[in-house]
Amino acid sequence: MVSINRRTVVQGALAGTLALGSGAALAKPPKDRPNFLFIMADDLGFADLSCYGRDDYQTPHLDALAASGMQFMHAYANSAVCSATRTALATGRYQYRLPVGLEEPVAVRDVGLPPEHATMASVLKSAGYATALIGKWHLGSLPKYGPLQSGYEHFWGFRGGGVDYYNHKSPAKQPDLWDGDVPVEEVGYMTDLLGNHAIDVLDDYAKGSRPFLMSLHFSAPHWPWEGLTDDGEAARLEAKKGYLALAHYDGGTMALYREMVQRMDYQIGRIMKHLKKRGLDKNTVVVFTSDNGGERFSKNWPFSGMKGELLEGGIRVPGIIRWPGVTKKGSKSDVPILSMDFMPTFAAAAGAAIPPEFASDGMDIRPALRGQDMAERALFWRYKNHRQKAMRRGAWKYLEIAGNSFLFNIAEDTLERANLKDRDPDRFAAMQADWAAWEATMLPLDPQSATHGPEGSTAADRYGVGR
Repeated sequence: MVSINRRTVVQGALAGTLALGSGAALAKPPKDRPNFLFIMADDLGFADLSCYGRDDYQTPHLDALAASGMQFMHAYANSAVCSATRTALATGRYQYRLPVGLEEPVAVRDVGLPPEHATMASVLKSAGYATALIGKWHLGSLPKYGPLQSGYEHFWGFRGGGVDYYNHKSPAKQPDLWDGDVPVEEVGYMTDLLGNHAIDVLDDYAKGSRPFLMSLHFSAPHWPWEGLTDDGEAARLEAKKGYLALAHYDGGTMALYREMVQRMDYQIGRIMKHLKKRGLDKNTVVVFTSDNGGERFSKNWPFSGMKGELLEGGIRVPGIIRWPGVTKKGSKSDVPILSMDFMPTFAAAAGAAIPPEFASDGMDIRPALRGQDMAERALFWRYKNHRQKAMRRGAWKYLEIAGNSFLFNIAEDTLERANLKDRDPDRFAAMQADWAAWEATMLPLDPQSATHGPEGSTAADRYGVGR
């Protein structure tokens, strides 16, 4: 058993109780308000779980989660890279409304998620929830920005985009492991440490009377590709060759990737078992998804593209939701959902009010969770690298990438091969105009934002998109 500073959990719970008199308070708290366990993988591809089609290894615990709830077949990340999606997840809004969301990814500039902005954590905290983030933050650095500054009462994890799984150092070779705002050291494989700390915090919550939000943001299977059997070999390579080479050009194998995904699956299985042991499973909503599409070892089939691209493979992600009393066991949904939908969904279920000045761009997806149809809506994306634009409405997708424009029927053409813009010019023109009208309501692109390097790279040149 690892040690954890439970004092921060208890103090945070007390502070949250005292804060009920201000902010977005409850009018009439719903009876039996659910707990929320939101689990996010990092760079996991659409078909990297066996329940989504991976056939060279198995993910039995996530398969069991899908069998006990609903599997979304049209779940999308808000961005093709991680910190932009995390901005949307935290705020329930298109990330392009905030300067931090333009970074894609957050890099070295003094930018982050503003503490004064409402977040999923701050809204639920004001409604009486205990809140904890275990794992990855990547939305700005101290002293201005951090989980404790944005509504989480407890934080244990790392602040940057990626860390070595054994020495817990950043790409700049700086230690990046924190208990709250205090740097710490702890021996162990990162995926296991996150699972252990999540279980410890659940133990604390089981002793209390408040509902909780736990955000569990794994680093797996983000580079550097390190499994349990290599025992830190990647870390030793990093000391000799440099992190960039390890991270993107000569690191990893399919076997290591399998280990990383399966170890995350194992830890999720432990957590689900512990929820049941502590009597929390019957009133805890469990969500599993990814922050963007997969990397080079991922299986994104039946889509083309990968992380960093607005092709389906870069933004379509697994989405599993188990909501006791709401989702039907073993069900599937074709309703498109987006990362920013979780904040308004959780807030509505908790009876929490989102401040009107931070109104969500997402929607309450509980009707879809009940197996009902939902009104058709348009979903929008943009990404600076290769001048990418995308919009989906119904079965249709408008895409621009590397100076080329496309219209796809992605219900019939999942690989995005048949460009129908000349066959259906009116639809193409309408969607292009709708995207432009939406984009005019967002912040303009920041020419100084970081869009290069491992996090922001794309495979557009490799694929020869538009040629």
